[in-house]
Amino acid sequence: MNTKTASNILPERQAKPKWLRVKLPTGKKYTELRGLVDKYKLNTICTSGSCPNMGECWGEGTATFMILGNICTRSCGFCGVKTGRPETVDWDEPEKVARSIKIMQIKHAVLTSVDRDDLKDMGSIMWSETVKAVRRMNPETTLETLIPDFQGIEKHIDRIIDVAPEVVSHNIETVRRLTREVRIQAQYDRSMGVLKYLKQQGQRRTKSGIMLGLGETRDEVIATLHDLKANDVDVVTIGQYLQPSKKHLPVKQFITPDQFKEYEGIGLELGFRHVESSALVRSSYKAQKHIN
Repeated sequence: MNTKTASNILPERQAKPKWLRVKLPTGKKYTELRGLVDKYKLNTICTSGSCPNMGECWGEGTATFMILGNICTRSCGFCGVKTGRPETVDWDEPEKVARSIKIMQIKHAVLTSVDRDDLKDMGSIMWSETVKAVRRMNPETTLETLIPDFQGIEKHIDRIIDVAPEVVSHNIETVRRLTREVRIQAQYDRSMGVLKYLKQQGQRRTKSGIMLGLGETRDEVIATLHDLKANDVDVVTIGQYLQPSKKHLPVKQFITPDQFKEYEGIGLELGFRHVESSALVRSSYKAQKHIN
């Protein structure tokens, strides 16, 4: 059966289905952390990206931080991060991130970054220094690093492996056929190669994520899951793509909860350790579960 059916191809300006409506974050822990973020001007992807799972994740002691600035050297068709010439690297950033994690008393931190193809080391040294700083200041905090592809250059990837985060994640984002359109400067096989290399070099837990609703078919999603499994990925997240602005790629389909449930079942049958699959799932959703 093809995912692209008449029932879920979007007419123009169709309202989001009910399963994509989210409640505003609430709860004592969320309120406390929101106050700390505002007071100390802490930079989390949770707030800057208006993540629908912010309240749930913060309540469980998880938060995501972006390093290396907020301007990306790539221009992916799905991503709301600004594209252009990035600012100079802030070498105080590792300590700032570590301090933010300490102030917020985060139990499990996810680190991510823009792509920095303008730098000779692709930003990998800053990645390494940030993990080290977090470890020094927050020895009980576990870490996931959601890394770029570093153009597939092994010596840069090695810097991540050497600091041994509990989880290393790199998102494939979409199926092979749509990669050139969705991830303009990325390559499907290069990303798969990064995931394979991580595991070959001894990384204990690897992870990747897929967005749906960009025009992929059911068979293509399943083929991508097979490819991820063939490259020894442990954890997969599957969520709904939502258009950040009119300049970005349009949503072609709203995937139903039943379809997400089916993909979860297929992933578990393939042998992935964890599969998070629903409309509101994002890369760091329930990230603390994936360290075991």
